[in-house]
Amino acid sequence: MLTKMDERKPLKQGLKKRRQPDEGGGGGEMKRKRGGETGQKPQGDGGKKRLDALSVGYFRRVGDRLTEGFDDDEEKEMFVTNVLTEVKGKAALVASDQTGSITLQRLLQLSSPEQVGEVLAELGGESGADFKTISCDRCGGHVVESAVRQMSRFSESSPEETNTREEEEGTFEALEAQVLCLSGVVRDNSAEFLGHVHGSHVVRTLLHVLAGCIGPPRTDARAVSVIDAAASAVFQTMLTVCHRKRPKLCKQLLKRIMEYLSSRSAAPGVSPLLVFLKDQASSRLIDTVIQLAHKSLLCGLYKKHLKGQLVDLALHPIANFPVQRLTAASAKYKLFQKLFDELLQGLEAILAAGHMGVIVQLAEGCAESEERQEELIQCLLHAFHCAEPGSRHVRCLPLFMSLLTYEVYYHSDAAEGSAQTEVPLSSICYHGSRLVQALAKFKDRSLLLSSLRTLTPADLLTLATDPAGSHVLQALITSSSDKGRGKILKRLEGQYVKMACSRLGSRVLEAVWNSSSVSQRQNIAQELVGCESQLRSDQFARHVWAKFALSHFAHRKAHWQEIQTGESKKRKLFSEILE
Repeated sequence: MLTKMDERKPLKQGLKKRRQPDEGGGGGEMKRKRGGETGQKPQGDGGKKRLDALSVGYFRRVGDRLTEGFDDDEEKEMFVTNVLTEVKGKAALVASDQTGSITLQRLLQLSSPEQVGEVLAELGGESGADFKTISCDRCGGHVVESAVRQMSRFSESSPEETNTREEEEGTFEALEAQVLCLSGVVRDNSAEFLGHVHGSHVVRTLLHVLAGCIGPPRTDARAVSVIDAAASAVFQTMLTVCHRKRPKLCKQLLKRIMEYLSSRSAAPGVSPLLVFLKDQASSRLIDTVIQLAHKSLLCGLYKKHLKGQLVDLALHPIANFPVQRLTAASAKYKLFQKLFDELLQGLEAILAAGHMGVIVQLAEGCAESEERQEELIQCLLHAFHCAEPGSRHVRCLPLFMSLLTYEVYYHSDAAEGSAQTEVPLSSICYHGSRLVQALAKFKDRSLLLSSLRTLTPADLLTLATDPAGSHVLQALITSSSDKGRGKILKRLEGQYVKMACSRLGSRVLEAVWNSSSVSQRQNIAQELVGCESQLRSDQFARHVWAKFALSHFAHRKAHWQEIQTGESKKRKLFSEILE
């Protein structure tokens, strides 16, 4: 199977000696592929020898056969023996190749002590000096580790296997001798081994084996990439692409990834997923898995691993992000109510930790599911200290937007009771804005609208021109009824020109205009048209002037009103069709 290497060094000046027909012992097989592809030749990294393409394909097929399994032990032993025969004489070359290394590791787990000993003997050479080179190789080190780990498998035989072990005592001693030889090489070259990224892992495995406390055999090395930082990003991309183009394959991948992460070792009684959720790379992969998961996977994830742990995870600086994804993904299922009950118990602690993304997603979930909305509102009122006395309810909007409690925002003590001092609107933050926008989607928005109507015109202007606050004002006005919108617009009178001349305010004004009735538009236009020169010369307001057709309003008011009425009817008809 494996063709012979051409051991000769290349001639100087790039000239190559003509190959004779009988050179290399490979004859016709070496010529089977164009350019000698089947011969092992130096490649890339410093002339390091690699397996040829034909051999790589062979070991890939061996790996596939191992995955399929065997009908009986006799078939398995025959297969392992045949493959190791092919490996004989080329063990170092096979171990140094990625595909060969992975396959050889799996073979060693099925091999007899004599066979493992023979592989180690070849890897180490006559004196064991080659152990250093192969142990410090990126792929070879894994093979050495796997071979050494087999000591624990043979030394922990069950009573039924004792007789067999006694018959193989001599072959076991051969394996033991190779492990001791490796130990001697490590001892003599300890500095090099301990300081090497791959060699140090061999030393750790060797220490475990010699101490008699080695764990179970190492799993397939390819799966470890799931928790690697760089590979995690690749898996995230792969899942996203498969979700769009190959949904069935995506479903299988999601299941396998969760099975792998759930199977890793952890403390007794603790789900391994709790560890991965707190890891930077793994948590991002789990984010993607949750985002794309189907109902049964989400329910199983909560029931088997996360039930009773959500508050602790929500308080963690990394794990709180997967909790947000889980809350968002479960909003359309009954699972959401279980998450809601659990997270609501720790709402104030989550707020104190500053993990507002969890609270925002909880509000978004209530809006989407149309469940538990009143409970969340009441809990937020208590958390921001504006539930009692009832007169504080109308002060909730500034508190929610700033994420400050009543006492902090209004600079008052609880002992002052309901006494309040007017404080200009300030400290509007991104997550506060997101929270109020989510609450604005609730069935009952009366509390927010009542609070909005208590703001002064100056505060409303501040809100309209703030990067975060402008979204809040737009959401509350556009989602109101005509009557409710009219009350808010009444308080905005006198501020329309300033809004039109603001980058953010002009966008809010346009959104308000699009949702307003004809009479409300007429009031806005009446105020704006009196400042024509200012508006037409401003970089933002000139667009408002054009979109609102204010020149038309100023000179042909009846015609303008007729056009606006027609647009209003079309908009109403279109919205009814969508509903």
